[in-house]
Amino acid sequence: MKKLIVDETRPVTLLGGGRPGPQDLEESLSLAPVLVAADGGATLALSFGKMPEAVIGDFDSISAQSLAQIPQSHQFLISEQETTDFDKALRAIKAPIVLGVGFLGGRLDHQLAALNVLVRHAEQPCILLSEHEITFHVSRPLELDLKQGDTVSLFPLSAIRAKSEGLEWPLEGLLLEPDGFIGTSNRATGPVRLEVEGPGLLAMIPRHYLQELMRALIA
Repeated sequence: MKKLIVDETRPVTLLGGGRPGPQDLEESLSLAPVLVAADGGATLALSFGKMPEAVIGDFDSISAQSLAQIPQSHQFLISEQETTDFDKALRAIKAPIVLGVGFLGGRLDHQLAALNVLVRHAEQPCILLSEHEITFHVSRPLELDLKQGDTVSLFPLSAIRAKSEGLEWPLEGLLLEPDGFIGTSNRATGPVRLEVEGPGLLAMIPRHYLQELMRALIA
């Protein structure tokens, strides 16, 4: 069930309880100034001296001590156990774009679940930050001003066909499948254009294109 909790005209930083790099949160907040925490991400936010404008989750990963520091008006309990806290939070946010910090790295099962959520809630543009890459769901035609030699990795979570311009190994005529042909470790030959025939394609590009990607997804 979807219940809108955060309705913003500004980009949102969504903080999870993983292990973000020392500058990840500051960089994200400089671009997406509204801070929302997914459950245990609230403890991490407080440790960085930041107060989330909303904390969303089932509250099984946040201590009573942390909750006591957060105003009741900022706490939004979603008690069901069928989805992850990232899922609970992302589906409750409406914003031009969400930057997810603290969802990649650490446990592999958590990372796979986060990637699943990107596709399940494709209506809300979201970029996940990791140490070297940024990961996002390609849901509509997208143009990125990449440079020759930049790594462009594509991974399908469902069977999908796509078109591309500016990739060393074009996608035309290929059926991408999670248990078949995938598109990791491709390379840009210059500016890249991607177009998909349906949902399910994840893309990973170098992290220094974060602002470029934000502009492209918001446009």
